[in-house]
Amino acid sequence: MPDGRQLADRVLDAVNAHDLDRLSTCYDRHAVLATPLGVCEGREQIVRYWESMFKGFTDMAMTVWNRVECADPGFSEWTMTGTHTGSFALPDGGVAGASGRRITVRGCGACHAKDGLVVAHRDYFDLLELYSQLGFSLVAG
Repeated sequence: MPDGRQLADRVLDAVNAHDLDRLSTCYDRHAVLATPLGVCEGREQIVRYWESMFKGFTDMAMTVWNRVECADPGFSEWTMTGTHTGSFALPDGGVAGASGRRITVRGCGACHAKDGLVVAHRDYFDLLELYSQLGFSLVAG
């Protein structure tokens, strides 16, 4: 049965392949994914989150540069890159339309496993870093 480390690798591989079916097989049906962009509760919401990211960044890739070798949680540090070519959901319920801008965002993630599936997945990255690269203004207009 896969542990958190193995599942974290499977999730990252599926993300890089933009494979929603494979992603859905990594998560428990009651899993929770927490990111700076919001919290997803349950496998269906998690798959919709990844689908939104893939639509917003059609060439999105996550390059792992550090893997902590422990069974649980599976912890990785990574750099996410991509081009903002489509729309994706924002935490306030809005939608960010395509800007055509490239992003490079450093972050890390932790996957907790139970019975061979991810039950809790947390990704941490600087939302300000992402937003500034997309050209978002920090001043209300």
